[in-house]
Amino acid sequence: MTSEAQSFPEAVADAMRAELPMVAERAVEAIIVAVPGYADAFQGPMGRKISGAVELTLRGFLQLAAAGGTADAGTPGGPVVEAAYALGRGEARSGRSMDALLAAYRVGARVSWRDMSATAVAAGLGPESTARFAELVFAYIDRLSAASVAGHADELASSGRARERLLERLAQGLLVGSPHAELVEAAQRAEWAPPRTLTVVVLPAARAQGALVSLDARTLRSTEEVPEIEGMPDRTVLLVPDAEGPARPALLRSLEGREAVVGPARPWWEASGSYARVLRALRLGMVPEERAPLDTDARLAELVLRADEEALTDLRARVLAPLEGLGDTAREKLTETLRSWLLHHGRRDQVAADLFVHPQTVRYRMTQLRQLYGPGLEDPATVLELTVALGVALPARSSDDDEG
Repeated sequence: MTSEAQSFPEAVADAMRAELPMVAERAVEAIIVAVPGYADAFQGPMGRKISGAVELTLRGFLQLAAAGGTADAGTPGGPVVEAAYALGRGEARSGRSMDALLAAYRVGARVSWRDMSATAVAAGLGPESTARFAELVFAYIDRLSAASVAGHADELASSGRARERLLERLAQGLLVGSPHAELVEAAQRAEWAPPRTLTVVVLPAARAQGALVSLDARTLRSTEEVPEIEGMPDRTVLLVPDAEGPARPALLRSLEGREAVVGPARPWWEASGSYARVLRALRLGMVPEERAPLDTDARLAELVLRADEEALTDLRARVLAPLEGLGDTAREKLTETLRSWLLHHGRRDQVAADLFVHPQTVRYRMTQLRQLYGPGLEDPATVLELTVALGVALPARSSDDDEG
């Protein structure tokens, strides 16, 4: 770069260097006019940083431009690049895009070039060197712009990852039932506005991302593994805001075909109760249908009856003891009839329709049952025990159950 160094002598650099404070001041004034978004920013600490950065940038450029063959004036030095990078990060922390800063760079470069080139020409810089000077100025600004863009992107990525970690910790605290005060503090740290309620949804991990597209943007996702359940694939937990009441059908529709299990809506700080309900349903072997999600709110009676499977088995064995002397087929038919009779409050036609048999068949079977149970079928306590014991659906009937 020796020829370029000769075309940009130290005397010219000295003349421009003397003008730097005024050039920087005029550049800042022009930026405020051209980029109104910076009018307030220049009044505070950010303004002092930008003003100082303008002069530092110009001084660094002149130092490189006058360095002869030892440097390329289009490549900013370390401190200048670091300052530009820090400006980009500052913009991200302030919640602004890069548009304003890049506009400020363009305005600052134009004003600086206009004033500095006038000084350079007055100090004896020739046309060819002045043109080269223009190229170097704008190449220099391009490098600084790139550094600021990198700083902005890095800050967004860093803050995004940090917030994700905070949201994950909040989700985990909600699932394990952390104290209310701790949850409020965790929500504040994560900048997460608590909803009225949260509804826990557990679904295969591979289907979670697709579900999130149609859910409330405040939906939390836990990265903790769901306790292993035999025969179940890896599952993910979502905590969906305000999906109670009229909003619940929309949630269920959005989860169709995703093998989801949906808990009840609970006050947001009590979401652990919704999670416990879902886990209980899964451990009991309750699974979604082919397309529809498993809505635990629609299966409350079954969940209650199966809360203690061993006790239910014992109760069922005791109340069905009068049928023990029958053959398997007869016992199954009478048990099925007794269950339908209890659920339909003895309405013979409804029982017949439920069992796909003739009403006379229902009458015949109930006669048999009354003979086996005696006055027990009229005893409220016995009827209650039978209803509880038979409330959970019995195994499907075999195909040879025909009866006229």
